[in-house]
Parts: sequence; C-alpha cells; structure tokens
Amino acid sequence: MKLFHIPRRVRGLIFDMDGTLYTNHAYGEHQNVVLIQRLAELRGLSYEEMNAQIDEYRRHWAQSHQGEKLSLGNTMVAFGIPIEESIRWRSELINPEHFLSPDPVLRSTLLAMKDYAGLAVVTNNPTDIAQRTLGTLGVLDLFSVIVGLDTFGASKPHDRSFLKAAEDLQAKPEECIAIGDRYDIDIALPLKLGMGGILVDGAEDMAPILTLLQNL
Repeated sequence: MKLFHIPRRVRGLIFDMDGTLYTNHAYGEHQNVVLIQRLAELRGLSYEEMNAQIDEYRRHWAQSHQGEKLSLGNTMVAFGIPIEESIRWRSELINPEHFLSPDPVLRSTLLAMKDYAGLAVVTNNPTDIAQRTLGTLGVLDLFSVIVGLDTFGASKPHDRSFLKAAEDLQAKPEECIAIGDRYDIDIALPLKLGMGGILVDGAEDMAPILTLLQNL
C-alpha cells in the first residue's frame, strides 16, 4: 500500500473494484481473455495473435506517454471497438459468479469504514457487472454510489466519473480519497482533481485503510 495524499477531512471513499476490493488473478485474467477473444474472432485472428497486437499497441502508447498505462477499454477504442460495444461485450461475457464468493472480512471492514465516510465504486466495467461483482462478494448494499463504464461511456481515467462519485456522495473532491490498484488508471487523475489517493495491492489492504481512517 502506498499513500499519496490523505485529506484532513474525509467524507468519501471512491474505490476501484477489480483488483482492489478482491484479489483473484483468475477472474482478472478472465475479463481480459473474453474481450480479446471476441475481438480476435471479429478480426479472424487467433487469441495469441490478437493479444500480441494489443500488447504491442499498449507498449508504444506507454512509450509516447511517459510510461502511463492504457486501460483495455481505451485500447479497444483504438482497435475500432466503440465503448458502447465494449459495454455490451462485458455485460454478455464477464461472469463474476464463476470466480468470486462472499467475503465476510471485507464486509466487516467496509461496514466499519461507513462510520467515517460514504462508499463509492468507480469501475471500467458496466454498472450491471459492478452490481453482480459486489453482490457476489456480499457487499453491494454498503455502496451508495456506483459509476460504471456505461455512466458516461468513458473508460478511466476520466474526470467526470470521479467527480460524479464525489457529487453523489455529497462530498467535495478534496474530501474524497481514491483507492485503487493501478496508479495511472485509478489514482493519478483524482490527485489532479484535489482528491486523496491510496494505491493498494488488493483487498488485503482494506484493514490498514480502516486503521488510517480511525486515526485521522
């Protein structure tokens, strides 16, 4: 876990979902594989050929953008797949129920966090996948705000998504902390918007974040 900035007053916690609220590498890989496989089928390529093209594009993009990482959703746009189509593919192909299960430790930790701040999720998955994922983990009812890929038709990093989460939490940006596992996607832009930022390695970092809130 790495702290980048912690506001003196915290009214909102804005979480990334995948890789942040759970640690399941198989599910993370599943989400990438099914989307790349669908694109490969459209292009008449093997999965390996399509994946290699995507990796090469992302490498070149990072080299020309000071090492920043590009989300798969925005990469798909570069390959001619509009965000609206990505939304449909994700809703059709991604199955959190096949990989995840209720996490009572996560639930108890998030429940305690709600004593200190409202909870939101900003994800590059559609809101229906977010709801299914959070529901499978047993924590859906703890989040008052979900901003998904379909909310604005834009993949993170995107300022409207983070500002919408803060607004719906009835908090100013400078009263929020963005929490995620990818700096370029989840943390860098919120910091520019005046939010706090915590880079995590996975759900195991939720307990230390609760301790941090309790000690503010």
